[in-house]
Amino acid sequence: MPGHALTVQLTARQRGILEGLIRARHTSQGLADRCRVVILSENGLENLEQARMLMIDRQRVRRWRRRWVQTFDELAAMEGKEASDDELEARMIEVLSDNPRSGKPSKFSAEQITAIIALACEAPADSGLPISHWTPPELAREATRRGIVESISARQVDRFLSRSISGHTRAAIG
Repeated sequence: MPGHALTVQLTARQRGILEGLIRARHTSQGLADRCRVVILSENGLENLEQARMLMIDRQRVRRWRRRWVQTFDELAAMEGKEASDDELEARMIEVLSDNPRSGKPSKFSAEQITAIIALACEAPADSGLPISHWTPPELAREATRRGIVESISARQVDRFLSRSISGHTRAAIG
């Protein structure tokens, strides 16, 4: 039998700030989902029901519910000390933000990535190559030959290009 979900409390002011964040154009989708989790939790919805509704996993709902419950007293104390709405909102965003993730730092600088993408926009013939279109292996060889990078795999070049294309597509759609 699953355990009982933590009970979430919200003050009217906190609810207003969360609802404002959900509606704001600058709020990331992840943060908006976390705000929804807190509001739905306070409304009494169970984790599984929220997960289905928001199309996220149940553990994520549980995590944000728990983090809110653990910080509620601090947020309420800020309100008691008459913190401004901006100060309260900033702290609420901190509470609902991802923790820094571990991992290896990027091997390639933003300048190198940009130079590889710019290279992909050039005609291969401009580099004296007898091909009509770039392939990731050809781009990797040319980026190395030009000294943009010391070495790079074709797969990594492909990742850069995929991110670049999907970013432009998202910008054009959104």
